[in-house]
Parts: sequence; structure tokens; C-alpha cells
Amino acid sequence: MIDDGTELFTIGELARSTSLTVRTIRYWSDEGVLTPVTRSAGGYRLYDAESAARLELIRTLRELGLGLDAVRRVLAGETTVAQVAAAHVSALDAQISSLKVTRAVLSTVARRGSTAEEMTLMNKLARLSAAERRRIVEEFVAEVFDGLDTADPDIRTRLRFHAAHLPDDPTPEQVDAWVELAELIQDPEFRALMRAMVEFNAADRGPEVPAGTSLWFMSRLIQLAGQALREGTAPDSPEADGVLRGLLGDADRAAVLDRLTAAANVRVARYRELSAVLNGLEPAAGYEREFAWVVAALRAHPDR
Repeated sequence: MIDDGTELFTIGELARSTSLTVRTIRYWSDEGVLTPVTRSAGGYRLYDAESAARLELIRTLRELGLGLDAVRRVLAGETTVAQVAAAHVSALDAQISSLKVTRAVLSTVARRGSTAEEMTLMNKLARLSAAERRRIVEEFVAEVFDGLDTADPDIRTRLRFHAAHLPDDPTPEQVDAWVELAELIQDPEFRALMRAMVEFNAADRGPEVPAGTSLWFMSRLIQLAGQALREGTAPDSPEADGVLRGLLGDADRAAVLDRLTAAANVRVARYRELSAVLNGLEPAAGYEREFAWVVAALRAHPDR
């Protein structure tokens, strides 16, 4: 402290009173955020009590992660602490989101034992912009439905919903699910499988058939097959043939078997699981036992 009628402090005294290093205070002073009020006869920088308070504010802002430019603008009165804090929150949100993506990619790489090339692809997929992710989904839906105007529009809606966009604030699990789903819906074999399912649907529907009929059929299948399972009806029994008649009427059973076999594909099931994670939903029931019963019954009773 310099006693010349005012309380003036050297950098060393400020350092001792604030537990900051002399080097840090000198750096902030050199950067113009802590200007000395005067200099001693020997040329040493001197600071007053207001400088000490200013130093505490600088330290607080720096500990909260603000850059020196932002600190300088606050101290110059060009912006308020509240405004800088709001901008910093937005920046932190973006940083946190990026870190979540990084964590999810690295977790997936570790779990899969991925190669460097696979890691590069996963990182690229995870960091796509919202517009780029939307383009991938729309291209998938367009290819699956191209020219199939009679397909149930409810299926198109559900397919687009299932391939949901990555949320703005995704969990690591959602980033992981998006990476796997993006790879899946860009796979030509999977697209062909999904298109075959839609082709089956389009072939069964006329222009006057109400939307949602396909979903009603699946609900009916699950209901009747579930009842058969509860009652212990064997798929190869005469009673099973009666269940099929109630479900299918005079429909071509061989064609129905082809459709159900496609719908029960494990990759389609995985697509549904990933979609549930992306949408923040509980995984939908797969009704594997009900579908398996109907498939077994169709194979046991191929004739109408």
C-alpha cells in the first residue's frame, strides 16, 4: 500500500489480497481490462480500491467462461452483465450440445470397436445440420413411396414420424440412435425392404379405401392371434384355419404370408426401436408372438 493520502496498491498487494497471481493481474492490465490509476516514481503500476473491486468482477466473469472482449465491453458500459450472460448461455448450450454429440460418437465407437473410417462416418452423420438430416429423411420416404399412389397415406405419415429429426437438445442415446438410423435408412437393401412392404400395401388398396385401413388390419391381427394364443390354439389346428378365415376372408394367403414375413424382418424391428428412442417414446410392443403365430398358421393352412 502506498501512503500518500490515498490507498494505492501495487500488483503484488492486489495479488496477495485476491489470491490471484501477479502474472494474471499483469496480463489483464496489459489487455486493458484493469487499467492502473497511476504509476509510482519508479514506474510501477498502482491501483485503488475501485480497481480491487473491478478485479473481483473480472475474475468472476472469467471464471464463468467469458472472454476478455466480453469482459472489456461490460466494464466499458457497452453492454450489461445480464446481456452478456444471456449470450454466454446460448454459447454454452451450443457447446454442451456439441459435447453430447462427441460423447455419443465416442461411446458408439468404443462399443462397436469401430475402425477410423467408421468413426469418421459416424461423426459426420451426428453433426449434420437440421436441414441435412431432414433431406436424408425426405429422400428415404420419397424413394420408398415413389409411384405408389394407392399406398395408405397413414403409413407415409408414420414412416416420416418414425424417422424423426434429432432433437435440438438430444441425449447421448438419441444421438447414438440417430447415427444408427441414418446409416439404416441410407442402406439400399433396407430401402428396398421398406419399399416392398409399401408395394404390398399399395397392391391391396383401391383409390376409395379409407386411410388407416392397413393399421386396422394389423390391430385385428394382433387381437385375433393374441386370443388364439391365450386359448392355446395350435397354428396347425383346424381352429387356426377358422381364425385365418375371420382375419383374411378370401384373401390370397400366400401373398399375406409374404407381407407378414417382410413386416417381421429384424431390421424393420430395429428401425422401430431406434425411432422410439429418437422420439423420446417407450419402445412399441413388437407383438412377435402374435405375428409368429399367424405366420405359422398360414404355413400350416396355405389354401383358402
